[in-house]
Amino acid sequence: MINRVILIVLDSVGIGALPDAPQYGDAGSNTLGNIAKHFPNLHLPNLTALGLGNIDPTNLLAKTAAPTASFGKAMEQSAGKDTTTGHWEIAGVVLEKPFPVFLDGFPSAFMADFEAALGTKTIGNYAASGTVVINDLGDEHMRTRFPIVYTSADSVFQIAMHEDVYPIERQYEICQIARDLLRGDLEVGRVIARPFTGSSGNYTRTSRRKDFAVAPPHTILDAVKESGKTVFAIGKILDIFNGKGITNYVKTANNLEGIKATIEAIKHGITEGLVFTNLVDFDMLFGHRRDVEGYAKALMEFDSYIPEICNSLKNNDLLIITADHGNDPTFTGNDHTREYIPILNYGKMIKKGHNIGIRNSFADIAATIAEALDIEYETQGESYFSHIRSSK
Repeated sequence: MINRVILIVLDSVGIGALPDAPQYGDAGSNTLGNIAKHFPNLHLPNLTALGLGNIDPTNLLAKTAAPTASFGKAMEQSAGKDTTTGHWEIAGVVLEKPFPVFLDGFPSAFMADFEAALGTKTIGNYAASGTVVINDLGDEHMRTRFPIVYTSADSVFQIAMHEDVYPIERQYEICQIARDLLRGDLEVGRVIARPFTGSSGNYTRTSRRKDFAVAPPHTILDAVKESGKTVFAIGKILDIFNGKGITNYVKTANNLEGIKATIEAIKHGITEGLVFTNLVDFDMLFGHRRDVEGYAKALMEFDSYIPEICNSLKNNDLLIITADHGNDPTFTGNDHTREYIPILNYGKMIKKGHNIGIRNSFADIAATIAEALDIEYETQGESYFSHIRSSK
């Protein structure tokens, strides 16, 4: 039996357009495939050894004749292509209705209600990069004290406020007001506090971001926790699941902190249960900004830590490396892309070189975790654990 599952989500590292991608305007998207095509110096020797390139024989990722992991990819059954939807489906929940997005800003009637509740006007209310919007509107914010409201291609309501203008606890109160008001057709996946500091021309976001997420239905996290085992969340997992089903957590500022926290959790953390990590930089810093070189270098940085991650595993551990959606940096616009997600399964009790094929749902990962940990959990997903468990 498996004692621990280490689940690492490489945020937005998709591996090719889903059959329904044209409905989302994403025909031809392929995050990993197009990075390999447009950045010939991409070198991922350790992910290649696991079998990443073998998942899709048609792309330019390097292949190996003897993968050390079992490998495959999964389709998304939920409607949507956002962070929350992808993670929830990985955790066993298939959503029929997508979370709403507001690329043209939030309705004026809602904004009037929100401003009335705050007792102040706001500025912004359009889709923008967080670093750009504070430089564009930061001076006006400092002069008027009006909070900056903005969104993105994700289902989010973001509020940027300078910490010298609004103390951090007041910023969180304002975000909670927004969370309480955003209901029904306006119920976005997350309301996010985006505090910043600095002065004109040099505004900088701080690490005291806080997400106010919609609480998910019953997930594999809840099932693991209810079985008496530990669920250790690393990165923004705590926010995505609104703390539900989580027993321990570490917040991180970037990929490297997340990688090191994961290695620490494997070496000295929990002895049984689930370590669930999100590495957000791929998406936040490089996918949305269409930075092919930055994305490629972030992949290579992660790849360099694969040996330490794998060598830290105990005999009864299962490592799963996957993603939550795509965000092809070679694509048009700055939205997520509707893609398959790669799945790599590695461990001393796991078969080498076994192809699990194309899974019908991200939720197959949750079902596999449940079977591996020998706990009860009902999901639409189907476990592939019996196919990858070694008989040795």
